[in-house]
Amino acid sequence: MTHPNALLNGHGRPSAGPLYDSSNILNVSRPGRAASIVIGSLLTSNALGQMRKHPIGGLMKLAIGGYLLYRGLSGNCPISAAIEERKNRHTRAINIRTKLLIARPREEVYAFWRQLGNLPLFMQHLVKVDEQDSIHSRWIARGPGGIGTVEWEAEIMKEEPGRLLGWRSIANSMIATAGRLTFEDAANGGTYVEVNISYRPPAGYVGTGLAWLLNVAFERMIEEDIYRVKEFLESGELILDDDQEES
Repeated sequence: MTHPNALLNGHGRPSAGPLYDSSNILNVSRPGRAASIVIGSLLTSNALGQMRKHPIGGLMKLAIGGYLLYRGLSGNCPISAAIEERKNRHTRAINIRTKLLIARPREEVYAFWRQLGNLPLFMQHLVKVDEQDSIHSRWIARGPGGIGTVEWEAEIMKEEPGRLLGWRSIANSMIATAGRLTFEDAANGGTYVEVNISYRPPAGYVGTGLAWLLNVAFERMIEEDIYRVKEFLESGELILDDDQEES
């Protein structure tokens, strides 16, 4: 059978397709986002009120307030991102992009992927996924042969029930990761699923025990995990490997 996967090893910030190409990984903490929204709203309101008497000062406040509102609402600070980009310029990322056909209805396939807590049953690179609420979750991943683990918190950034699911790691996570799944109807009641997943270790990762994140074996593990989900949805049988049986 022809394997449709295309694995892309790139450089730069984690990317999960066009949705994330225009937006950096979350780099503002939750308290920072809340503070930015409050201060940005006050500055914007004040700027509008003094625009006639002090247009230059009003425009400056409006620009700063608008920036803070964007920072708070999006969770992305371009200034911090630019500084971080310079620090991480030589840090490589794993970008996995693949499209597969699953012989099950689209709504059923989407509903299965949306239950994030079930994913470690099929994905050997995931130890545990705790859904804290409908948006936030905590992930634990492991390397090939259990050589290391890494934890992070993620936030769903885009959701169109039955059609699209996108997520990103939150600020101050051990790694930067982003993902996007799109679901399309296929002939005969099947579903095309396009998978985009990216992992990027922090700068200086070589000395942090996270070098396995860029190992070819880790890429292959994720690739096989994706197809294990396909096999289960189509057959209804859970096939475990030795590592999963032991855990």
